[in-house]
Amino acid sequence: MDALNTATTLRSATLADVPALVALVTRCYRGEASRAGWTTEADLLDGERIDPDVLRADIARPHSRVLIAERGATTVACAHVCRDGDAGYFGMFAVAPELQRSGLGSTLLAECEHIVAGQWRLPALRMTVIEQRPELIDWYRRRGYRTTGEIKPFPYGDPRFGLPKRDDLRFVVLEKSLPTEHAA
Repeated sequence: MDALNTATTLRSATLADVPALVALVTRCYRGEASRAGWTTEADLLDGERIDPDVLRADIARPHSRVLIAERGATTVACAHVCRDGDAGYFGMFAVAPELQRSGLGSTLLAECEHIVAGQWRLPALRMTVIEQRPELIDWYRRRGYRTTGEIKPFPYGDPRFGLPKRDDLRFVVLEKSLPTEHAA
């Protein structure tokens, strides 16, 4: 069964969606509720996963889209994609823990790739993933992403990115080349 069927719709977020998005992303990555899925960061970080003000800015700026997957009136998944120099950047990816492994995440990622290649005509999509998340890095590798060798520091001291439970966190940069499609 297709993960994005008639019961699930995709749309761009508006400022009115910020509270639901913050709640979803927090539930997917922080605290005990996140342990129901495989994307939890509960052993690595506490605190916020997304800052509402940053999210509002992402929704409002040009060449930036926050996508929402909904089932009925319930937000069940989201992702942010934006132009970042010569490539797209992918982040804020969250799927409700009870729907992880359903294919919904792959469908949402593919839609973001389509936006970057087909609408913005950019040749690649990049992202950062916490290095201590090898299962997540492997998930992206199975979808064609490769590690670039670039490492970025974790923003220790900035609570907008969470409260680290360890002192060795850092990000690896992943990238996938995309075939530039004709704009739709």
